[in-house]
Amino acid sequence: MADESTGDLERNDGQRFDRLPATPAEQTVEGRVSREEVVDYFRDRFSMPPETFDDYTFWEKGAGKIWIYGGEAPTPLEIEAIGMTCLRTRQEHWKPTTDFVQRFGGHATDCVIELDREEARAFATGEDREIERWEGDWGYLIGAHEIAGELEPLGIGLYVHGELRSMVPKGRQRDL
Repeated sequence: MADESTGDLERNDGQRFDRLPATPAEQTVEGRVSREEVVDYFRDRFSMPPETFDDYTFWEKGAGKIWIYGGEAPTPLEIEAIGMTCLRTRQEHWKPTTDFVQRFGGHATDCVIELDREEARAFATGEDREIERWEGDWGYLIGAHEIAGELEPLGIGLYVHGELRSMVPKGRQRDL
C-alpha cells in the first residue's frame, strides 16, 4: 500500500469496474492492488515476462477480483464484465484463475508442473493427486500436459504436502 494510514483512501465499490492504479503510490482505494503489483506477482511466481501484459489493462470489481482486458476503456465502468477474471488478491495467497492460466500460462517458465497422461486426466476432472516429484515451492502451480508436441496449460492447482489439488472449477471439469 502506498500509505500506512488508510484514513484518506476511498472504499471499494463492488458494483463497478475500476482500473488498477499503475503503482502502489497512486492507490486511492483501500486494499486495492496496483498494476505493478499484479505484473510483479506473475513475474515473480511464474516468471512471466512483464511485457506479456503491455497491451492489457487490469481492473477490480468486487473485493479483490482482478480482471484483465485487452484494450482501453474509461474508468470507472458500471457494466457486468470486461475481459476475463485473472486473479483473486484480497486473501492471504493470491490465486490465478483457470481462464487466465489457460490463456497466459504458456508464458510461464516457473511453477509449472508437467503432468503425465493419467495425472492430466485426473486434474481435468477435479481430482487431487499425490505427486512427490515436485521440488519447487508449495502454493499455486500451473498444471500442464504435452499436447501435439507442445506443453499446454490445463489450469491452476494448489500444491501442498506432496499433493496437487486441482482448482479446476466444477463447471469446467471434463472427463477425458
